[in-house]
Amino acid sequence: MTDQEKEQEQTTAETEPTEAKETEESHEDQPSEQTDRLKETTENIKETSEKIWGSTKHAWNTAAFKAVQYKKLVQMKIDQSALHKKINAAHGDLGKLIDDLREAGKKNILNLAEVKQILTRIDEFKAESAALEEETERIRTEDSPQEEAQEETPKEEKSE
Repeated sequence: MTDQEKEQEQTTAETEPTEAKETEESHEDQPSEQTDRLKETTENIKETSEKIWGSTKHAWNTAAFKAVQYKKLVQMKIDQSALHKKINAAHGDLGKLIDDLREAGKKNILNLAEVKQILTRIDEFKAESAALEEETERIRTEDSPQEEAQEETPKEEKSE
């Protein structure tokens, strides 16, 4: 072996431990970096999952609210239809009664107790129908609890 070859071997021997140390250090940093990346990825997945769950829950609650709201509206429409049938029947009864009383030669037909009773019944049916119509309109314009909560949240955040 020549002197030059000996020097190269010494230089190589000296640099090898340094490279080994650098490799070990980079391996030590690598798990830390991997752990950090893993934590960050896990947090991102968690946030995404929470957002998905939140929007799914909101959609479910909104759909359930709308279904209940629709059910109430349909029931009210059925009730209104029944009231309108009762009003029409009362009008028929009133017309028949007035015609019968007129044929019998009665005077002041509108002051008779039977006529007043039918007119009172018709007024009651009309009042019930108007109340149902107001309730129907209130239910139609009602916001879901989720929408109300979302409208309030930005106000709270702004005040902080």
